[in-house]
Amino acid sequence: MDNQKFCQGCEQQHSCRQIYRQLGNTKGSSVVFKVMAAFLLPLTVFIATLAVSEAILAKLQMQTAISFLPALLAAFICILITKAVNKRFSKNQTHQI
Repeated sequence: MDNQKFCQGCEQQHSCRQIYRQLGNTKGSSVVFKVMAAFLLPLTVFIATLAVSEAILAKLQMQTAISFLPALLAAFICILITKAVNKRFSKNQTHQI
């Protein structure tokens, strides 16, 4: 939709543009590493631990079911460590808006 038609009847047309301009100029740290640590790292740890556990427990009949326990535990520990590290870094950094 054309921006002019969308904003035409709005009373806050000029202040809205100013707010979006300010948001575009906001300087801050990238969230890429936090996203990777929050989502990809626990998933990777879970998959790696599951693979290692299945290799170790290869002779058992229920190796997959038993392998989930150490994999879940490792992923949970990874999540706790990530939360602690993020909390520590967020206290040390000053917020810039």
